Amino acid sequence: LVAEAEAEKANAFFTTSTHNAYLTPARDDLPPTHVLNRQITSTKGCITTDQVPSVSALHTIYDSDSFRRFLAAIVAEDALYEYADPLSSINVHFADEGQELGWHFDNSSFAVTLLLQAPRKGGQFQYVRDLRDADAGDMNYQGVGDVLDGDIAPCNLAINPGTLVLFRGRNSIHRVTPTIGPLTRILVVLAYNNAPGISLSEAARMTFFGRLG
Repeated sequence: LVAEAEAEKANAFFTTSTHNAYLTPARDDLPPTHVLNRQITSTKGCITTDQVPSVSALHTIYDSDSFRRFLAAIVAEDALYEYADPLSSINVHFADEGQELGWHFDNSSFAVTLLLQAPRKGGQFQYVRDLRDADAGDMNYQGVGDVLDGDIAPCNLAINPGTLVLFRGRNSIHRVTPTIGPLTRILVVLAYNNAPGISLSEAARMTFFGRLG
């Protein structure tokens, strides 16, 4: 899988973006120092579902009924479904030296990742559990600001290549620290929905993939 990913890396869409921890637009009615206006940098490359070779084991894993039932049981969903658009179901992320994923909350309720290759240093997955309660409308701006300022020590999740991780990032802020050294961090994201027929928004596809399909 590593060789397969590296063979497709030249086709990856690399982007550097800035965002706040909530992945929401900045607020002109708030001061620049407010956590909603504090910009965080994320840099990575990505190949999409349609760029993953059709014979790849990643498709076999993703499409497996038993694997989906296994995931659904863990996350307490009746069933899981692929994205309706051709880009968003399987993504392979590349983080070269100096690239990172900045602090943020996920919009989705859970994420499934598979680490293919770890860098020699850096590329550490860090998180602070249950820092907000999005469903209750508790955004905890003070707590998020403390994380950004380094006043709250995050947890570190030790991940070795081949590790499958299910993570609930909607309320737990998280990041991946910059890659150190020439060995690229390669991570697969397997994305599912709890209902059929859902596509990632066009704006998100343009931001993350540079195209709609």
